[in-house]
Amino acid sequence: MKKIPCTNLYQYLSLCFIILTSQVVLIKAQRTIDVGALLDFTSPRGRAGQAAISIALEDFYALNANYSTRLAVHVRDCKQDDISAASAAIDLLKNIRVQAIIGPRTSTQAKFVSDLGNQTHIPIISYSATSPTLSSDHTPFFLRTTVNDSSQVGAITAIVSHFGWHEAVPVYEDSDFGMGMIPYLVDSLQEINTQVPYRSVIHSYATDEQINLELLKLKTMPTRVFIVHMMSDLAARIFSKASENDMMSAGYVWIITDSIANVIDSIGPLAINSMQGVIGVRPYIESTKKIADFTRSLKSRLRQENPNIDLPEPTVYELWAYDTVWAVSMAVENAQLPDEKEWVSQIGENSTDLGRLAVCKTGTRLLNLILDTAFDGIAGKFHLVDRQLQSSNFEIVNVIGKSYQQLGFWTTQVGFASTPTFTASSVLKPVIWPGHSTATPKGWQIPTAGKKLRVGVPLKDGFQQFVKIERNKVTNQTTVTGYCIDMFDAVMQSLPYYVPYEYVALEDGDGPSNLTYTQMVEGVYLKKYDAFVGDTTIIANRSLFVDFTLPYTDTGVQMVVPIRDKRSTSMWIFLKPLEDDLWLAIILLFAYTGFVVWLIEHRSNVEFGGTRKQQLLNISFFSFFTFLGIPKERVLNNLSKFAVINWMLVAWLLEKNYSASLTSMMTVQRLQPTVSDINELLKSGEFIGY
Repeated sequence: MKKIPCTNLYQYLSLCFIILTSQVVLIKAQRTIDVGALLDFTSPRGRAGQAAISIALEDFYALNANYSTRLAVHVRDCKQDDISAASAAIDLLKNIRVQAIIGPRTSTQAKFVSDLGNQTHIPIISYSATSPTLSSDHTPFFLRTTVNDSSQVGAITAIVSHFGWHEAVPVYEDSDFGMGMIPYLVDSLQEINTQVPYRSVIHSYATDEQINLELLKLKTMPTRVFIVHMMSDLAARIFSKASENDMMSAGYVWIITDSIANVIDSIGPLAINSMQGVIGVRPYIESTKKIADFTRSLKSRLRQENPNIDLPEPTVYELWAYDTVWAVSMAVENAQLPDEKEWVSQIGENSTDLGRLAVCKTGTRLLNLILDTAFDGIAGKFHLVDRQLQSSNFEIVNVIGKSYQQLGFWTTQVGFASTPTFTASSVLKPVIWPGHSTATPKGWQIPTAGKKLRVGVPLKDGFQQFVKIERNKVTNQTTVTGYCIDMFDAVMQSLPYYVPYEYVALEDGDGPSNLTYTQMVEGVYLKKYDAFVGDTTIIANRSLFVDFTLPYTDTGVQMVVPIRDKRSTSMWIFLKPLEDDLWLAIILLFAYTGFVVWLIEHRSNVEFGGTRKQQLLNISFFSFFTFLGIPKERVLNNLSKFAVINWMLVAWLLEKNYSASLTSMMTVQRLQPTVSDINELLKSGEFIGY
C-alpha cells in the first residue's frame, strides 16, 4: 500500500472542503419555489402538457443557470370534471402551499379554481381555458396565457360575409366554455345582417341518440350554414354522426372554431375523414426553428414516457404551456420571494377545507410581475393585456384529405390576406366544400322533408310565346316553356338560396282550362297553389287577393285598326306640297330676277340684246334655266352675278322643301288610323276583338 505524504493529504482535504462548501452555498442560493399544475391525465392532451412543462423547465434553466430560484412543479390530475379539479387545487393550496397554479384545462374547471385563487391570492394561469365568461373583473387572480374565444368572432363573421350567407346556426357545447362565445358571435353576425334562426345546444356528455335527434332537427331546417364551437372530443362525435346522416354532402357549410381547428392534426383519422370540406379558424403561429426543435423533443419525450399509447401530434396548446412556464419562471426570479412562505390563516369558525385555506401575502406581487413579463416566446410575442394573451392574426384552413390546407389569413387591421405578410386581399384560395364540391353553397335550402313550391301556369289557346304547356303522352311528363317561364326560372336561379319548385298546369282534363285569369289568380289566395306565373294583367280587383311582381313587359292597351285612305286621285297633286300664295310668290320672283339681270346686262352684254321679243324671252326663261342649273346666257356684271347667287340659294331651299313635303304627302300622311281614341269606339258601338 502506497503512503500519501502529509502535505498532499492536507491539500486533498482542503479541496474536498472547498467543493462541499461551494455545493452547500449553491444549494442554499438556489431557492425552490413550489408551483402547482392541474392536468388531465385521462386525455392525451394532459400528458402532452406535462411533457411540455418539463421540457420548458429544462430549457429555461439550461439557458439561465445563474438564476437563484428554481421552480418545483407539483402535478395533480384534475381529470375531466369540475369537482376533481377543485379538489386537486385545494390539495395544492392546503398541503403544498404553492405560489401559483398552472391550469386547469377547461373553462368550466377554471371557473371553480379561479375562485380559489381569488380567495387565497394565488395566481391561476391557464393556457387552454378560453371562455369569455372568465372575466378579469370577477376573477382578478386568473390569468389566461391563451387567446379569448371572442377574438375569433371577427374572422368567422368575415367568412360568412365573404360568401354572402344570410343565415347561420351556432352548434355549441352546453357548458360555460361553449356558451361563453355565442353572444359575441350572434351580435357580430347581426351586424352584417346575417340572421340566427336557431341555436343548437348539445350536452357535453350527450348520447349518440341525442346527437342524432339534434342533427335531424337541423336537417329539417332550411339553413345550411353551421358554426361549431365545442371541445374536440365532442366535435369528433358530432361530425361522425353528421356524416352518417348525409349532412356532410354538397350544399352544407360547416365552420369550426379554434377549439377544434387547433387540434386538427391530432383529432384522429376517423374524425378527419368525416370532416372533409370543413372550414376552420385558428390563431396564426409562424413556423420557426424553435417550434421544430420543441416538436421533436416533445414527441421523443412522449414516446419515452408512454411507449404503449398512440399519442397525438403536438398542438398550439403545448406551445402556450411552454411559454407559460417561462413567464412564471421569470416572474418568480424577479419577485424575490422570501425563504419562508408568508401565509396568513383566515379567521372564522368555518371548519371546511375551503374555510381553512390561508391567504398568500406574496401572491399579488407575483401576479403583477407575471402581468409585466414580456418576451419572444416559442408561440410568438408573450405579453398579457387585460390578463390574457392577445391575438389579432388568424389562419383560415380547409380540412382536406388527412390534414388541411391553408385558404388564407385574417387580421383585425386589414381583413383577409393571402400571405403571412398580411397584405390586404379580398380573395381566398379555392375551397373544397363538403361532398367534394367546388361550387360555393348558397347556405339555404328547402329541406328534403319539406314540400316544393307549387307554381300554377295557365293552359290556354293562343299566345303560346308567353306560356306553352306540352305533355308527353308516353311518359305523361309535362314540359312548361315560354317567355314568362324563362323569366321566373331566371329569378329563382338568382336567389341566394335554393328553392325547389314545380309547375302545375291549370287545365280541364287534357284541354285548356275554362277558368278566367282572375279565377286562376284567386287560386293563390285560396292556397290551391303557392304562386301563379303567366301572361297576367295587373288590375285592381286581382290586387285585392294577391301580390304582383313589378311588371317585366310594357303595359297598357294597344289598338289595331285599319288605316284611313287619304290618297288623292287629282292630276294636280304635284301642286299640293306648296300653298297657292307661295306658288304666286315664286312666279313673281322668277320674273323679278330675270328683269333685274336683264336691266343690268342688256347694255353691255350682247347675249341680252336683240329684238324686244328676244329680250322678253330672255327675261322670262333666264330664272327658269338658272333654277335647272343650265343657264343659257352668261352674265358679266358683278351685280348680276350677286343677284343670280341669291336666286339660286332661294331656288335650292324651295326645291328641298318641295321634295320633303311631297314625300310626306305620298307616304306618312297616308298612314292614318280610322280610329284614334277608344272613346270613339264607345260612341259608335263598333264590335272589337281581343
